[in-house]
Amino acid sequence: MRQTFGLRAIALLLAAGLLLYPVVFTDPFYRDVGVTFLLAAISASAWNIVGGYAGQVSVGHSMFFGLGAYAPLLVYNLWGWPPIAGVPFGIALAISLALVIGMPTFRLTGHYFSMATLAVAELIRIFAGTWGLVGAAIGLQGPATGRAWWDLTFRSELPYYYIFLGVLALLLATTAIIENRRFGFYLRAIKASERAARNLGVPARRIKMMALALSAAFTSVAGSLYVVKTGFIDPDSGFGILVSVQMVIVAALGGAGTLLGPLVGALILVPLQTATNTWFGGSGSGLTYILYGGIIVLIARFEPGGLSELWPRLLPRLWKRAHAA
Repeated sequence: MRQTFGLRAIALLLAAGLLLYPVVFTDPFYRDVGVTFLLAAISASAWNIVGGYAGQVSVGHSMFFGLGAYAPLLVYNLWGWPPIAGVPFGIALAISLALVIGMPTFRLTGHYFSMATLAVAELIRIFAGTWGLVGAAIGLQGPATGRAWWDLTFRSELPYYYIFLGVLALLLATTAIIENRRFGFYLRAIKASERAARNLGVPARRIKMMALALSAAFTSVAGSLYVVKTGFIDPDSGFGILVSVQMVIVAALGGAGTLLGPLVGALILVPLQTATNTWFGGSGSGLTYILYGGIIVLIARFEPGGLSELWPRLLPRLWKRAHAA
């Protein structure tokens, strides 16, 4: 009871903090950090559906992110449509790709599945870098100035922040519903032991395909949000391996397979990345990933379940100390 109350209190505090953040921190730099944090949380939460709850560790989720990023700018460059009109196309492409690659790759398990998803993502990145329709290695550019509000080219970071926050809220609400439904129980059963789940009558292949499709759809939306804000995409920023690695690290640090785990991971890693880039300039980008690796090594050694498993052990102690005081 106390643990549940504590988790609910933390969730309410996080929600209030996210709503008030841009009101308290009005500097454009801090608002940009907030937008980056929300994007990282959305991407990691989308990956968490299949990688955290189902235990199918994809290291190639950048392929869905890239499809969602390219689709809005592609419809703009080809037909002059508002980039936001390409978001449904990105979702449709991501779901279709998830179904196509899910059928053969879900026959693999463990690191073989991870290697297969990584190989597919790299093939798509190389192909995008040579295809003239999508700008090849140069990439695609969006509208320099907004023609109307539907181009979503705002001068302030504030509209982007609340748009991203709304998408994150929708994703977390969807995940929370999944957690308490039969679909969520099936995912956790597959993660614990797929063979045992099959013996108990769980349609493991179909459930994993559904999880991958749902995860791909939300990851595609994350890519669309990224490109709507930046107005530019190229093969490395869309399909690069570091895009996938960041999703995995953020979710693993906070706690893969938990609702707020990716949010906690993004809350730690995004400010860390921003700080290193600020302190060390361009050379800080490499240091960021060294720190990422060091953090993951520590988590894997002392807290394999991420910070989400550490908190339930600390909360009773803190509660007992506070009650004694």
